[in-house]
Amino acid sequence: MKAIEMKDSELDNVAGGYNDSQFLNVLLRGHPDQPDRYGDFRVYCGTGVNEVEKAWAAVGIDRRYGSYKLNGKDISKEEASEHAQKVMGVYLKRSDWDW
Repeated sequence: MKAIEMKDSELDNVAGGYNDSQFLNVLLRGHPDQPDRYGDFRVYCGTGVNEVEKAWAAVGIDRRYGSYKLNGKDISKEEASEHAQKVMGVYLKRSDWDW
């Protein structure tokens, strides 16, 4: 298997992963679709993927097939996060969820 190198800006747009579950866990606190906080292994290997996708859907983001979509349009992970915060009326600093 050949390794692929990605820039930080490219990595920010990779769907899923640890930051998604951490961010959504705090943002959706008390909401029925609040996901657990998963590590990379559990999300990428499928254990938490459906839960994270469901949490994104709760704020209007389609996060499937390696991308984030809003109203059918591809958007960045940052745009998805901003939209989710606007929908929930909660604005988080990274230190609020990245612990």
